[in-house]
Amino acid sequence: MRKLLHVVGARPNFMKMAPVHAALSADTPFRQKIVHTGQHYDKRMSAVFFEQLNIPVPDINLEVGSANHAVQTAAIMEGLEKVVLDESPDLVLVYGDVNSTMAAALVCAKLQVSVAHVEAGLRSRDRTMPEEINRLVTDQLSDYLFTPSKDGDDNLAKENIAPEKIFRVGNVMIDTLVRLLPRARQLDPLPDLARASYGLVTLHRPSNVDDPQMLAGILSALAEISRKIPLLFPVHPRTRANMAAVASGRMDDGLHIVDPLGYLEFLSLQSRASLVITDSGGVQEETTYLGVPCLTLRENTERPVTLTEGTNVLVGSDPRRLIEEVLVILSRGPEPAGVPDLWDGRAARRIAAILAEKLA
Repeated sequence: MRKLLHVVGARPNFMKMAPVHAALSADTPFRQKIVHTGQHYDKRMSAVFFEQLNIPVPDINLEVGSANHAVQTAAIMEGLEKVVLDESPDLVLVYGDVNSTMAAALVCAKLQVSVAHVEAGLRSRDRTMPEEINRLVTDQLSDYLFTPSKDGDDNLAKENIAPEKIFRVGNVMIDTLVRLLPRARQLDPLPDLARASYGLVTLHRPSNVDDPQMLAGILSALAEISRKIPLLFPVHPRTRANMAAVASGRMDDGLHIVDPLGYLEFLSLQSRASLVITDSGGVQEETTYLGVPCLTLRENTERPVTLTEGTNVLVGSDPRRLIEEVLVILSRGPEPAGVPDLWDGRAARRIAAILAEKLA
């Protein structure tokens, strides 16, 4: 049997790998192993997702932990090179755009091992984002590029990627959402909020949470918004530390700060929210599928289909614009929006069928 390695390292990877691993476990000629780089190592950011998504315990954990980009990427590459040499896989699957993704692609390219990139072709055209560099490098080195939408195909074509390497399969994140949404909706993670109209907030990008002036402006805007509608804010550990440094006085009573949530708990609250404020790419996709208005605190997005077909609005870095857009949503309610083509819960099955044919 052919051997496949899945390389994952951070929370977004887990939701993407889960349906692909499951699809490849059903009637395909593959043996699979999971390599967790340990890029996210806190239980709230890692282990709980393996449990909730029903992913097998990783066969190998490199436990690289947190560090700056160069140190972390180097540690991942050093650990992965030994794993790939020992395992001699026929194919390595990488997901998304985190440091683990690019590191695995580099290692495999130098060892002449084929790479499949799940969620290929996304571009923000902002090279100040580390994720954009990771995407560009990974796509140039991959042998199979599985795209979630037509813009991904177009981006790869413009970068002279051979068309026979490109496969539009849809969005594997939506596969996980479709499978687990019924279970998530049975939960009542925060009963007092779940029975009322509320907004959901998630922020983690350095441009928003590591710049004290920017973070202070966002917190001020959130406090003002929370006087119109309660806001629930599950806070990333790094963001919480930065908030403590810039917050003056107590938080507004309508702004509810909580610890990071598991996937099911977050999905439950997201599906019921009146609006979502975020800087996360995955949340832009999930709100589009759920039909929940989404306001993205970024100047750009690598997921433009969520703007043209979904519920997403870019509000840039201006906190006043964020307040204005929230007031618009509260006054008119959600607008009808479509779901992009192939975001139907079957993307992973398409990937499994392609790989079974190509690697037979």
